[in-house]
Amino acid sequence: MTITLVFLGAIMVTVISWLLKQTLNTEPWVSDPAADAVSGTSLDTSNKTMGLTTFLAVATSIFALFISAYTLRMQEPDWRPLAEPALLWFNTAILVLASIAYHWTRNAAVSGNTARLKPGLLISGVLTIMFLGGQLIAWQQLIAGGFYVWTNPANAFFYLLTAVHGVHLLGGLWVWARCTTKVWTGAEADSVRLSIELCTVYWHFLLLVWIVMFGVLLST
Repeated sequence: MTITLVFLGAIMVTVISWLLKQTLNTEPWVSDPAADAVSGTSLDTSNKTMGLTTFLAVATSIFALFISAYTLRMQEPDWRPLAEPALLWFNTAILVLASIAYHWTRNAAVSGNTARLKPGLLISGVLTIMFLGGQLIAWQQLIAGGFYVWTNPANAFFYLLTAVHGVHLLGGLWVWARCTTKVWTGAEADSVRLSIELCTVYWHFLLLVWIVMFGVLLST
């Protein structure tokens, strides 16, 4: 449990450090105060960055609490380890590819390459939806095998952990859909760069969280 909490803490520190260091590629000493005062760009960027940082801090706490409860509950005598479906390995690979695709799209947005945004966002979204669909199929395989929520605490925790992670990805897909719609209606790279960068950080975060969760599930 201690190792898991330390790893989650390291994830959060890494994400926050990246956000604060990058400030989304904007150096305050080269910004135009007059333009910022009129457009509010710097303030908006700061608000969105700090908003994501706060949200990730809360999300990290939630996942840490769930995993801590999992490791404590498994010590009880009624705990029967669950054999995770092999499909989860495939799902993990899909989520890794989604994170890589989003980072590729982020690099295109930063460099101003608008032409790469459409395929990048499309691939990222499709892979993420495939991951969520794969998770649902894994649920169906377990239910078909008689692994119901109420028959074993290990079963209940598996469904809970994967559901919470999936809900966070669904929230990310909502932001992805808004950004993708803007790109498809002619938005340039500069106008959506912030959203794409924040989504990239979010996808990397959820990938790391899933790897921790999957490792915990496999080890128990």
